[in-house]
Amino acid sequence: MFTGIVEEVGRVCGSPAGGLEIEASVALDGARPGDSICINGVCLTITQLAGNRFRVDTVPETLRRTNLGDLSTGDAVNLERAIPAGGRMGGHFVQGHIEGTAMVQGIEPDGDAQIVHFRADPELMRYIVQKGFVAIDGVSLTVVSRDSHSFAITLIPYTREHTNLGSRHFGDRVNIETDILAKYVESLLPAVR
Repeated sequence: MFTGIVEEVGRVCGSPAGGLEIEASVALDGARPGDSICINGVCLTITQLAGNRFRVDTVPETLRRTNLGDLSTGDAVNLERAIPAGGRMGGHFVQGHIEGTAMVQGIEPDGDAQIVHFRADPELMRYIVQKGFVAIDGVSLTVVSRDSHSFAITLIPYTREHTNLGSRHFGDRVNIETDILAKYVESLLPAVR
């Protein structure tokens, strides 16, 4: 389980067959092989550690549903360690189970902030509600507006400077995880009818 509060922006330093190699420091504090780590919102298992680098495996299902297959050496990735039992809860409950991707459709200034618009599949949009939570590349954000095929969030200066979202451009693909509560409610509704 994660919070959507990015601890560090790491860098891809290799894409060995079936995996990724990432350079990091903060997110590796206390890490060991077998630990979960969130990379651009995707919960993966650390398989190898060496100095300030770690490796994770990426299976076909992960590559089909996420933007991890788009990554190249040098790309920035958002990193977060799993929250420890009794740890502080920031953002919202993020599982690291990406449901799909969305495309950046526009970025406009809003004072010191930016409004970023995303286009998403209708299957994802049904779980995205105005003023609800959404995790974008693993970052916990609040939805400021939505319609049947798109939604928008506000990026404050801190988030732009401390995550990879500040370097996103029109047409970039981002990972999306919607709020788990809506999916549970939908799943339980047929049982109460």
